[in-house]
Amino acid sequence: MSATDNKHCGPLLASINSPAQLRKLSVGQLPQLCAEIREFLIYNLSEHPGHFASSMGAVELTVALHYVFDTPYDRLVWDVGHQAYGHKLLTGRRDKFDSNRTFGGLSGFPTPAESEYDTFSAGHASNSISAALGMAVASQLKHEEPRRNVVAIVGDASISGGLAFEGLNNASNTPNNLLIVLNDNDMSIDDNVGALNSYLAHLNTSKFYNNLRYKAFRFFKRHKLVGDNGRGALIRFNNSLKALLSRQQNLFEGLNIRYFGPFDGHDVGNLVKVLTDIRDMNGPRILHLRTVKGKGFEPAEKDPASWHAPGKFNPRTGERAKSDPSKPAKYQDVFGETLIELAQQNPAIVGITAAMLSGTSVSKMQAVMPERVFDVGISEGHAVTFAGGLAKDGMRPFVAIYSSFLQRAYDHIIHDVALQKLPVTFCIDRAGLVGEDGATHHGAFDLAYLRTIPDMIVASGRDELWLRNLLYTSQLKNYGPFAIRYPRGGGIGVDWHRPFEAVEIGKGQCLTRGRQLAVLSIGPVASDAAQAVAKARSEDIDAAHYDMIFLKPLDLDILKEVAACGCPVITVEDGTVNGGLGSAVAEWFADQGLSTKITRLGLPDQFVPQGSPKQLHQLCGIDSEAILSAIRKDANKS
Repeated sequence: MSATDNKHCGPLLASINSPAQLRKLSVGQLPQLCAEIREFLIYNLSEHPGHFASSMGAVELTVALHYVFDTPYDRLVWDVGHQAYGHKLLTGRRDKFDSNRTFGGLSGFPTPAESEYDTFSAGHASNSISAALGMAVASQLKHEEPRRNVVAIVGDASISGGLAFEGLNNASNTPNNLLIVLNDNDMSIDDNVGALNSYLAHLNTSKFYNNLRYKAFRFFKRHKLVGDNGRGALIRFNNSLKALLSRQQNLFEGLNIRYFGPFDGHDVGNLVKVLTDIRDMNGPRILHLRTVKGKGFEPAEKDPASWHAPGKFNPRTGERAKSDPSKPAKYQDVFGETLIELAQQNPAIVGITAAMLSGTSVSKMQAVMPERVFDVGISEGHAVTFAGGLAKDGMRPFVAIYSSFLQRAYDHIIHDVALQKLPVTFCIDRAGLVGEDGATHHGAFDLAYLRTIPDMIVASGRDELWLRNLLYTSQLKNYGPFAIRYPRGGGIGVDWHRPFEAVEIGKGQCLTRGRQLAVLSIGPVASDAAQAVAKARSEDIDAAHYDMIFLKPLDLDILKEVAACGCPVITVEDGTVNGGLGSAVAEWFADQGLSTKITRLGLPDQFVPQGSPKQLHQLCGIDSEAILSAIRKDANKS
């Protein structure tokens, strides 16, 4: 741990290396511990950037959960994991926390491979209720003694996701003792949207009402006036009566789930009391807490969206490190600004994203023409089908979703867009290795999972200008579904803001001609490939380089030209080596009955950890040095 971290680790926090030690404190000491956790997070994350505001808002909740429940025997299942930094500090990882989100260090998200306290992988939203319900039911089926409590901790944005609703529905009709804690900070990464957010903002049920109802149920059951089978009907009757009196319905009790709250999520003493009161109740329960995202750090409280993952900042003033204006534009910004231009030219274009307005830069279009931008919340499947409906009736949707999140909508892409050949442009952000967010966020699979879909066009430009022109091309005709992938972060610095030029579908480019060996790349990894080819040619290796641009349809003219040379082929892609460009090229050569030597460079058949993009490209063997090594090896064999 760095000197700065030691300096800002208070005495209570320094004494805790496990929740068992936490539980030795008195309830009266917990507010001080919470203050120490916040100070530690502020000073640590100011130097070692990570997800800031969510974890700051969940400090008291985290302390209370580990104080009341016997973790790790009792299970805490975190949703997404943005709010779990305090959890890491209390479970033996405080002294390693400065390695968070670095290569070889701690993951930025809960992962069972790292700690027994991390009960389930977290990184994509809305899975906690389903996973926790599975654990709760498993415990009952195994007749575990003592009773194992299972708690799902879900944010107000995550509970709007379809999977969360499926989990709630199943929890309401399956025997279980699951506790769902709803951390309601009225703020996701971007502003929460939809009716559910408005509903949560006004939901209220008093403790007096809950106690009275519970006692009434116990009375009726004791006198055999109602049994467990009638419990749901009684809950629904009580809910109807309460709705009549308060003019307000309770969504959760309508699903036969007991509801408690809302409570102040920053009153750690009361949280301990409430959790203790409801811990051993039978049946599913939901505890609704109101919290403030960024709690304890004024700049984050005032602007929680900007402080979701703020990068480096001054821990005293809140001044954030300024970006270097000399750096190339980010691909996301090129996309966002290009989308505005296209929408101004084509009134049928609409922008759609799933709770990532600012992350995808769809926010740029929203600022100019808000009526044509739709943020559907954490609902990727709905985003795709919604786009299909728009396209069916004449609109041209541009759906901007991170690659790893688009995986959740695979069936919708096939059934609701591709099957009908609808003109939807899929703008696949964060494709390839994304860096410090690690395995749950790498866009490793989109090339492979989209290539199998009939009538799907799959393309990736080598730089910012190619991204711009591919976006332009996608809306010129009704090509059907058109997927364009691009990486996270800055481009290579080309002059991209030029007049639009149409791209010929299924046509790549020869960047360097050669007869001894051919390198075929797709996407921005072409830059590394070009460096490797240039170095190889300086070593008298006559290597060719082709930018394929399209994975589907493949440029067969390029493949025939390469085949005619009879030389070895190296494919390079920033995606899984299984099923992507390398596989497509190998399949074509095999179908022609050719025994050409093909070396496939890409992401290995394993989940890639977190680290800087440079470290991970080197790890996966797709940086310029690895490509050059493959060229030298194959050139010596040819």
